Amino acid sequence: MDKIDELLTRGVDKIYPTKEELEKTLKSGRKLRVYQGFDPSSADLHIGHMIGLRKLREWQGLGHEVIFLIGDFTGRIGDPTGREETRPVLSKETVEKNAKTYREQAGMVLDFAGENPAKIKFNSQWLEKLKIPEIINLFSNVTYQQIIKRGMFKKRLEKDEDISFNEVTYPIIQGYDSVAMDVDVEVGGRDQLFNMMIGRDLMHKMKRKNKFVMTTQLLEDSQGNKIGKTEGNAITLSMPSHDMFSAIMNFPDGTITKCLECLTDVSQEKIKVIEKAISSGKNPLEFKKLLAFEVVKQLHREENAKKAQMHFENTFQKGNLPQDIVTVKVTDPNVELAEFLVANNLAPSKSEAKRLVRSGAVEIDGKTISESEIELQDNQVMRIGKKQFVRIVLS
Repeated sequence: MDKIDELLTRGVDKIYPTKEELEKTLKSGRKLRVYQGFDPSSADLHIGHMIGLRKLREWQGLGHEVIFLIGDFTGRIGDPTGREETRPVLSKETVEKNAKTYREQAGMVLDFAGENPAKIKFNSQWLEKLKIPEIINLFSNVTYQQIIKRGMFKKRLEKDEDISFNEVTYPIIQGYDSVAMDVDVEVGGRDQLFNMMIGRDLMHKMKRKNKFVMTTQLLEDSQGNKIGKTEGNAITLSMPSHDMFSAIMNFPDGTITKCLECLTDVSQEKIKVIEKAISSGKNPLEFKKLLAFEVVKQLHREENAKKAQMHFENTFQKGNLPQDIVTVKVTDPNVELAEFLVANNLAPSKSEAKRLVRSGAVEIDGKTISESEIELQDNQVMRIGKKQFVRIVLS
């Protein structure tokens, strides 16, 4: 498989208007301007973003102009994609604070230096300058029917639920990014297709230009739920290597080959062999460790990936205690367990702490604790869930 073929197929869902047309353009030797936008609605990029970043890096490696766009303006509005309720509008200050980490984290995958550095842009640079006549002209290129036919809007209308004007205009405003940057290709997740196609339509009407749209696969389980993005359990690109390795090891077995394709450089031939082995009933543990190792290696270097794998094998497979176990100093050994867990940041809330105790997820020296009030002893080791260990020190 040559580099162009891999660019157009690996981790790719669909290409518009066609893969063949984009392939022909690439083989003509023409250099293209390619971008993907990232709204800083949270402080960190997560592992799902890594698919698009890797695809941008492929474009970059073939000598094309790559733009990493931070949607600091659109991020205030909030993308309604996949939402059954209106997103809260974020303040400019919140979005700017979130955006500060994006360049650094994107740089873990993209190259912002070297012979063909990726460019970083902010869509506030042009969206904040639009005047009323320009906005009216922009909106005149899109019909109400185009926007309201979105499935999520249909559901809300059927339930007689509100749809904010912010949400209706979001795809148009985001689509204008393509026009403002005069791009040739937009990359984005499959769930962004509607927004991207609005941008493609705007390019045709306002620039008389054919913009290619490349949608990438999503990290989903067999039920279509996104993995690595769940609130409170998101795998962010800044996550420490040990935690990232362990979190990836919790991915559903059925997602291993797709994740290897989308998140690593493991060859397609090897992935096919792995897929066949899993289908024939082979234990997928070693393949999942390969996935975790390759992802951590990309983001945190090979040395740290090796340490993370060793930590996982010693702690979770062999049952050994981690070498960097945290100590918790206790003055009064008689404690209410839920309060103790919350006070020492071992549980996010008292209700969650009680749930952990009820489910048998709290152990002391290997013994499951079910009592609400306990007496701690010096040098005991408490385990909370699968990942957290603390050593009790009476003082």
